[in-house]
Amino acid sequence: MSKKAAVFLAEGFEEIEALTVVDICRRCGADIDMVAIGEETRVKGSHGITVEADKPYSQADFDEYEMLILPGGMPGTKNLEAHGPLMARIDQFYESGKYIAAICAAPSIFGHKGILKGRRACSYPSFESHLEGADVTQGPVEISDHVITSRGMGTAIDFGLAIAGILAGKEKADQTAEAIVYKRA
Repeated sequence: MSKKAAVFLAEGFEEIEALTVVDICRRCGADIDMVAIGEETRVKGSHGITVEADKPYSQADFDEYEMLILPGGMPGTKNLEAHGPLMARIDQFYESGKYIAAICAAPSIFGHKGILKGRRACSYPSFESHLEGADVTQGPVEISDHVITSRGMGTAIDFGLAIAGILAGKEKADQTAEAIVYKRA
């Protein structure tokens, strides 16, 4: 049985980064919830695309989740970081050794929290200065213990496959990469 994850949608999230992860994980049979950080489940992304989340934040069962995922986008990243209860959950997951993942601008949140000190990490180029204490790379995805980071929309498939590999197993992720005609770098 695969592990369960949640991807969090805030007004101004990067649509491709969030939905690619959801799509790939679901193709692999992994259970993933799209959680709106507010009570309204309809959330508008940074490019004006409105997405219907599976549930509002108040209905998320954090005991079910093995991983929390933060898409980038602006102002989505700032809205995620301003959500105190979600940030407390990120801290809790990190401290307990559960997976946390972020892409594009969102790894800056982990940098601001000191989570990236001594870890390999990547982000959207203009946010690399926010990866405080990290060994910053230009790789498409970095997995450092239970912290996953990625660079942006162009690395969303790599990010999704890395997450799916953890949630559903490497074999499923490899099969999905082949099925979607994707060659990994």
